[in-house]
Amino acid sequence: MPKWPSSSWSEPPPGLDVGAAVESFHRGFLMDPALPPNRSLRRIALCFQYDGSAFCGWQRQRNAPSVQETLEKAIAGLEPHGPGRTMAAGRTDTGVHAAAQVVHFDSAGPIPPERWPKALNGRLPSSIRIRAAAAVPDTWHACFSATYRRYRYTILNARTPNLFLAPWSWHRYQQRLDDQAMGQALEAMLGEHDFSAFQRAGSRRAHGRTTLQEVSLERQGDLITVELQASGFLYGMVRLVMGQLVAVGEGRLSGEAFDRRWRECRRVEVKEAAPPQGLCLLRVGYPTEVFPRPAWYDCQPRFQLETSDSPDLQPASAVQSAQPAPLPSGGAQARR
Repeated sequence: MPKWPSSSWSEPPPGLDVGAAVESFHRGFLMDPALPPNRSLRRIALCFQYDGSAFCGWQRQRNAPSVQETLEKAIAGLEPHGPGRTMAAGRTDTGVHAAAQVVHFDSAGPIPPERWPKALNGRLPSSIRIRAAAAVPDTWHACFSATYRRYRYTILNARTPNLFLAPWSWHRYQQRLDDQAMGQALEAMLGEHDFSAFQRAGSRRAHGRTTLQEVSLERQGDLITVELQASGFLYGMVRLVMGQLVAVGEGRLSGEAFDRRWRECRRVEVKEAAPPQGLCLLRVGYPTEVFPRPAWYDCQPRFQLETSDSPDLQPASAVQSAQPAPLPSGGAQARR
Protein backbone atom coordinates (compact mmCIF):
# COMPACT_ATOMS: atom_id res chain seq x y z
CA MET A 1 0.00 0.00 0.00
CA PRO A 2 1.52 3.40 -0.95
CA LYS A 3 2.37 5.70 1.92
CA TRP A 4 1.58 9.37 1.99
CA PRO A 5 4.58 11.72 2.13
CA SER A 6 5.32 13.72 5.25
CA SER A 7 2.64 16.24 6.14
CA SER A 8 5.21 19.00 5.54
CA TRP A 9 4.47 18.43 1.85
CA SER A 10 1.79 20.67 0.42
CA GLU A 11 1.66 19.25 -3.11
CA PRO A 12 1.59 15.64 -4.36
CA PRO A 13 4.86 14.32 -5.79
CA PRO A 14 5.08 14.37 -9.61
CA GLY A 15 3.33 11.45 -11.31
CA LEU A 16 1.25 10.45 -8.27
CA ASP A 17 -2.28 9.28 -9.09
CA VAL A 18 -3.93 11.07 -6.18
CA GLY A 19 -7.31 9.36 -6.53
CA ALA A 20 -5.83 5.87 -6.62
CA ALA A 21 -3.47 6.61 -3.74
CA VAL A 22 -6.26 7.99 -1.58
CA GLU A 23 -8.42 4.94 -2.32
CA SER A 24 -5.56 2.57 -1.44
CA PHE A 25 -4.81 4.55 1.71
CA HIS A 26 -8.47 4.37 2.67
CA ARG A 27 -8.53 0.60 2.14
CA GLY A 28 -5.67 0.38 4.61
CA PHE A 29 -7.99 1.79 7.27
CA LEU A 30 -10.66 -0.77 6.39
CA MET A 31 -8.17 -3.53 7.12
CA ASP A 32 -7.30 -2.09 10.54
CA PRO A 33 -7.78 -5.00 12.98
CA ALA A 34 -8.83 -2.58 15.73
CA LEU A 35 -12.05 -1.81 13.84
CA PRO A 36 -15.18 -3.86 14.48
CA PRO A 37 -16.03 -6.14 11.52
CA ASN A 38 -18.40 -4.86 8.81
CA ARG A 39 -18.07 -1.28 10.02
CA SER A 40 -17.95 1.12 7.06
CA LEU A 41 -16.01 4.36 7.21
CA ARG A 42 -17.09 7.89 6.39
CA ARG A 43 -14.61 10.65 5.61
CA ILE A 44 -15.01 13.82 7.66
CA ALA A 45 -13.35 17.17 6.94
CA LEU A 46 -12.77 19.66 9.75
CA CYS A 47 -12.03 23.38 9.57
CA PHE A 48 -10.48 24.66 12.78
CA GLN A 49 -8.36 27.33 14.43
CA TYR A 50 -5.52 27.19 16.89
CA ASP A 51 -3.26 29.43 18.88
CA GLY A 52 0.13 27.94 18.11
CA SER A 53 1.91 29.45 21.12
CA ALA A 54 1.67 26.32 23.28
CA PHE A 55 2.36 23.77 20.54
CA CYS A 56 5.43 22.46 18.75
CA GLY A 57 3.50 22.84 15.50
CA TRP A 58 0.91 20.74 13.71
CA GLN A 59 2.80 17.47 13.37
CA ARG A 60 3.24 14.93 16.16
CA GLN A 61 6.56 15.09 18.03
CA ARG A 62 7.90 12.68 20.62
CA ASN A 63 8.70 15.11 23.40
CA ALA A 64 6.43 18.10 22.88
CA PRO A 65 2.69 18.75 22.57
CA SER A 66 1.42 19.11 19.01
CA VAL A 67 -1.89 20.17 17.52
CA GLN A 68 -2.20 16.86 15.69
CA GLU A 69 -1.76 14.76 18.83
CA THR A 70 -4.21 16.90 20.79
CA LEU A 71 -6.86 16.69 18.09
CA GLU A 72 -6.44 12.95 17.56
CA LYS A 73 -6.80 12.28 21.28
CA ALA A 74 -10.08 14.20 21.28
CA ILE A 75 -11.35 12.23 18.27
CA ALA A 76 -10.32 8.93 19.89
CA GLY A 77 -12.25 9.88 23.03
CA LEU A 78 -15.42 10.13 20.97
CA GLU A 79 -14.70 7.20 18.70
CA PRO A 80 -12.38 4.67 20.38
CA HIS A 81 -12.78 2.07 17.59
CA GLY A 82 -12.14 4.47 14.70
CA PRO A 83 -8.83 4.92 12.86
CA GLY A 84 -8.38 8.33 14.50
CA ARG A 85 -5.63 9.38 12.10
CA THR A 86 -5.76 12.91 10.71
CA MET A 87 -4.29 14.37 7.52
CA ALA A 88 -3.80 18.15 7.36
CA ALA A 89 -3.76 20.59 4.47
CA GLY A 90 -0.29 21.67 5.55
CA ARG A 91 2.09 21.64 8.46
CA THR A 92 2.64 24.72 10.60
CA ASP A 93 5.80 25.14 12.65
CA THR A 94 6.24 25.77 16.36
CA GLY A 95 4.40 28.90 17.44
CA VAL A 96 2.59 29.47 14.14
CA HIS A 97 -1.18 30.04 14.30
CA ALA A 98 -4.04 28.92 12.05
CA ALA A 99 -7.31 30.70 11.35
CA ALA A 100 -8.69 27.95 9.10
CA GLN A 101 -6.57 24.81 9.02
CA VAL A 102 -8.23 21.83 7.32
CA VAL A 103 -7.87 18.15 8.17
CA HIS A 104 -9.70 14.97 7.29
CA PHE A 105 -10.12 11.68 9.11
CA ASP A 106 -12.17 8.53 8.59
CA SER A 107 -14.99 7.94 11.04
CA ALA A 108 -16.37 4.51 11.95
CA GLY A 109 -18.96 5.78 14.43
CA PRO A 110 -22.49 7.16 14.32
CA ILE A 111 -21.72 10.85 15.01
CA PRO A 112 -23.14 12.92 12.11
CA PRO A 113 -20.81 15.52 10.53
CA GLU A 114 -22.69 18.55 11.86
CA ARG A 115 -22.23 17.39 15.48
CA TRP A 116 -18.47 16.93 15.38
CA PRO A 117 -17.57 20.61 16.10
CA LYS A 118 -19.54 20.81 19.34
CA ALA A 119 -18.48 17.33 20.44
CA LEU A 120 -14.79 18.02 19.85
CA ASN A 121 -14.78 21.53 21.30
CA GLY A 122 -16.01 20.04 24.57
CA ARG A 123 -12.86 17.90 24.72
CA LEU A 124 -10.26 20.26 23.27
CA PRO A 125 -8.29 22.98 25.09
CA SER A 126 -9.42 26.55 24.53
CA SER A 127 -6.43 27.08 22.22
CA ILE A 128 -8.07 24.86 19.57
CA ARG A 129 -11.57 25.53 18.22
CA ILE A 130 -13.41 23.52 15.57
CA ARG A 131 -15.29 25.88 13.26
CA ALA A 132 -17.06 23.48 10.88
CA ALA A 133 -17.26 19.87 9.76
CA ALA A 134 -18.50 18.25 6.56
CA ALA A 135 -18.77 14.81 5.00
CA VAL A 136 -16.54 14.49 1.92
CA PRO A 137 -15.97 11.75 -0.69
CA ASP A 138 -13.56 8.94 0.12
CA THR A 139 -11.16 10.24 -2.54
CA TRP A 140 -11.05 13.77 -1.08
CA HIS A 141 -7.79 14.66 0.68
CA ALA A 142 -7.20 17.72 2.88
CA CYS A 143 -3.71 18.25 1.46
CA PHE A 144 -3.70 16.95 -2.09
CA SER A 145 -7.19 18.14 -3.05
CA ALA A 146 -6.30 21.73 -2.11
CA THR A 147 -5.68 24.31 -4.84
CA TYR A 148 -4.03 26.93 -2.62
CA ARG A 149 -2.92 27.91 0.88
CA ARG A 150 -2.90 31.51 2.04
CA TYR A 151 -0.79 32.88 4.90
CA ARG A 152 -0.82 36.26 6.61
CA TYR A 153 2.13 37.79 8.44
CA THR A 154 1.68 40.78 10.78
CA ILE A 155 4.45 43.21 11.73
CA LEU A 156 4.19 45.90 14.40
CA ASN A 157 6.59 48.56 13.12
CA ALA A 158 6.32 50.83 16.18
CA ARG A 159 8.98 52.14 18.53
CA THR A 160 7.19 50.82 21.61
CA PRO A 161 5.82 47.29 22.08
CA ASN A 162 2.15 46.49 22.51
CA LEU A 163 1.24 43.74 24.96
CA PHE A 164 -2.06 42.94 23.24
CA LEU A 165 -0.44 42.47 19.83
CA ALA A 166 2.62 40.56 21.03
CA PRO A 167 1.20 37.00 20.67
CA TRP A 168 0.06 37.65 17.09
CA SER A 169 2.71 39.88 15.52
CA TRP A 170 6.43 40.56 15.17
CA HIS A 171 7.41 43.75 16.96
CA ARG A 172 10.22 45.05 14.78
CA TYR A 173 11.50 48.60 14.88
CA GLN A 174 15.03 49.51 13.88
CA GLN A 175 13.56 52.24 11.72
CA ARG A 176 10.37 52.88 9.78
CA LEU A 177 10.14 50.08 7.23
CA ASP A 178 10.02 51.06 3.56
CA ASP A 179 6.83 49.21 2.70
CA GLN A 180 6.95 50.33 -0.94
CA ALA A 181 10.33 48.67 -1.48
CA MET A 182 9.08 45.57 0.29
CA GLY A 183 5.98 45.41 -1.90
CA GLN A 184 7.98 45.75 -5.11
CA ALA A 185 10.31 42.93 -4.08
CA LEU A 186 7.34 40.75 -3.21
CA GLU A 187 5.46 41.31 -6.48
CA ALA A 188 8.46 40.12 -8.51
CA MET A 189 8.00 36.64 -6.99
CA LEU A 190 4.59 36.04 -8.56
CA GLY A 191 4.32 32.97 -10.79
CA GLU A 192 5.93 29.54 -10.86
CA HIS A 193 9.58 29.54 -9.79
CA ASP A 194 12.19 27.54 -7.95
CA PHE A 195 12.10 29.00 -4.44
CA SER A 196 14.76 26.69 -2.99
CA ALA A 197 16.48 29.72 -1.45
CA PHE A 198 13.51 29.94 0.93
CA GLN A 199 13.50 26.31 2.10
CA ARG A 200 14.75 25.35 5.54
CA ALA A 201 17.19 22.50 5.98
CA GLY A 202 15.64 19.14 6.74
CA SER A 203 12.97 19.19 4.06
CA ARG A 204 12.25 15.91 2.29
CA ARG A 205 10.65 17.64 -0.67
CA ALA A 206 12.08 16.49 -4.01
CA HIS A 207 12.09 19.94 -5.65
CA GLY A 208 11.71 23.61 -4.80
CA ARG A 209 9.27 24.70 -7.50
CA THR A 210 5.89 26.12 -6.56
CA THR A 211 3.49 28.76 -7.86
CA LEU A 212 2.98 31.99 -5.94
CA GLN A 213 -0.53 32.96 -7.01
CA GLU A 214 -1.24 36.18 -5.12
CA VAL A 215 0.66 38.58 -2.86
CA SER A 216 -0.33 41.71 -0.98
CA LEU A 217 1.33 44.15 1.41
CA GLU A 218 -0.63 46.76 3.32
CA ARG A 219 0.41 49.34 5.89
CA GLN A 220 -2.05 50.94 8.30
CA GLY A 221 -0.13 53.21 10.61
CA ASP A 222 2.39 51.08 12.49
CA LEU A 223 0.90 47.77 11.34
CA ILE A 224 2.06 45.99 8.19
CA THR A 225 0.27 42.88 6.95
CA VAL A 226 1.68 40.67 4.21
CA GLU A 227 -0.33 37.91 2.56
CA LEU A 228 1.02 35.17 0.31
CA GLN A 229 -1.08 32.63 -1.56
CA ALA A 230 0.49 29.65 -3.33
CA SER A 231 -0.32 26.20 -4.62
CA GLY A 232 2.03 24.97 -1.92
CA PHE A 233 4.79 26.30 0.33
CA LEU A 234 8.25 24.96 1.00
CA TYR A 235 9.33 24.08 4.52
CA GLY A 236 9.77 27.37 6.41
CA MET A 237 9.26 29.41 3.23
CA VAL A 238 7.03 32.23 4.49
CA ARG A 239 9.17 33.09 7.51
CA LEU A 240 12.34 33.12 5.41
CA VAL A 241 10.68 35.36 2.83
CA MET A 242 9.52 37.74 5.58
CA GLY A 243 12.97 37.90 7.15
CA GLN A 244 14.44 38.96 3.80
CA LEU A 245 11.63 41.43 3.08
CA VAL A 246 12.25 43.19 6.39
CA ALA A 247 15.94 43.46 5.46
CA VAL A 248 14.79 45.18 2.24
CA GLY A 249 12.48 47.46 4.20
CA GLU A 250 15.31 48.48 6.54
CA GLY A 251 17.69 49.16 3.64
CA ARG A 252 20.11 46.41 4.64
CA LEU A 253 19.34 44.48 1.46
CA SER A 254 18.59 46.01 -1.92
CA GLY A 255 15.65 44.88 -4.00
CA GLU A 256 18.08 43.69 -6.67
CA ALA A 257 20.02 41.57 -4.17
CA PHE A 258 16.78 40.10 -2.82
CA ASP A 259 15.76 39.19 -6.36
CA ARG A 260 19.12 37.55 -7.13
CA ARG A 261 19.04 35.47 -3.96
CA TRP A 262 15.85 33.63 -4.80
CA ARG A 263 16.20 33.54 -8.59
CA GLU A 264 19.70 32.03 -8.32
CA CYS A 265 18.74 29.79 -5.36
CA ARG A 266 21.40 31.27 -3.07
CA ARG A 267 20.21 29.49 0.05
CA VAL A 268 23.46 30.12 1.96
CA GLU A 269 22.78 33.88 1.80
CA VAL A 270 19.31 33.58 3.35
CA LYS A 271 20.13 33.53 7.05
CA GLU A 272 17.30 35.46 8.71
CA ALA A 273 13.83 34.06 9.37
CA ALA A 274 10.98 36.05 10.87
CA PRO A 275 9.70 34.78 14.26
CA PRO A 276 6.71 32.43 14.22
CA GLN A 277 4.12 34.37 16.24
CA GLY A 278 3.42 36.84 13.42
CA LEU A 279 2.45 34.07 11.00
CA CYS A 280 -1.05 32.64 10.54
CA LEU A 281 -2.42 30.08 8.09
CA LEU A 282 -5.32 32.19 6.89
CA ARG A 283 -7.21 29.67 4.75
CA VAL A 284 -7.01 26.71 2.38
CA GLY A 285 -8.88 26.63 -0.93
CA TYR A 286 -10.48 23.72 -2.78
CA PRO A 287 -12.13 23.39 -6.22
CA THR A 288 -15.52 23.26 -4.48
CA GLU A 289 -16.11 25.03 -1.17
CA VAL A 290 -16.37 22.43 1.59
CA PHE A 291 -17.45 24.63 4.51
CA PRO A 292 -19.73 27.67 4.93
CA ARG A 293 -17.72 30.75 3.97
CA PRO A 294 -17.98 32.49 7.38
CA ALA A 295 -16.25 29.47 8.95
CA TRP A 296 -13.11 29.49 6.81
CA TYR A 297 -12.62 32.38 4.40
CA ASP A 298 -11.05 35.24 6.38
CA CYS A 299 -11.30 34.41 10.07
CA GLN A 300 -8.26 36.13 11.57
CA PRO A 301 -9.34 39.59 12.76
CA ARG A 302 -7.36 42.48 11.33
CA PHE A 303 -5.68 44.54 14.00
CA GLN A 304 -6.14 48.31 14.06
CA LEU A 305 -4.49 51.04 16.11
CA GLU A 306 -6.19 54.42 16.35
CA THR A 307 -2.92 56.35 16.48
CA SER A 308 0.62 55.75 15.36
CA ASP A 309 3.79 55.61 17.41
CA SER A 310 5.50 57.73 14.74
CA PRO A 311 4.42 61.41 14.63
CA ASP A 312 4.89 61.56 10.86
CA LEU A 313 2.25 58.81 10.47
CA GLN A 314 -0.39 60.42 12.70
CA PRO A 315 -3.12 62.72 11.40
CA ALA A 316 -2.78 66.29 12.57
CA SER A 317 -5.94 66.02 14.68
CA ALA A 318 -4.51 63.05 16.58
CA VAL A 319 -1.24 64.88 17.29
CA GLN A 320 -3.13 67.92 18.57
CA SER A 321 -5.42 65.84 20.78
CA ALA A 322 -2.40 64.10 22.27
CA GLN A 323 -1.08 67.40 23.71
CA PRO A 324 -1.65 67.68 27.48
CA ALA A 325 -4.46 70.02 28.50
CA PRO A 326 -3.33 73.17 30.31
CA LEU A 327 -3.67 73.08 34.09
CA PRO A 328 -6.00 75.60 35.76
CA SER A 329 -4.52 78.34 37.87
CA GLY A 330 -3.13 77.03 41.12
CA GLY A 331 -1.30 74.14 39.46
CA ALA A 332 -3.78 71.38 40.37
CA GLN A 333 -6.03 69.39 38.09
CA ALA A 334 -9.56 70.73 38.28
CA ARG A 335 -12.13 68.39 39.81
CA ARG A 336 -15.21 67.52 37.77
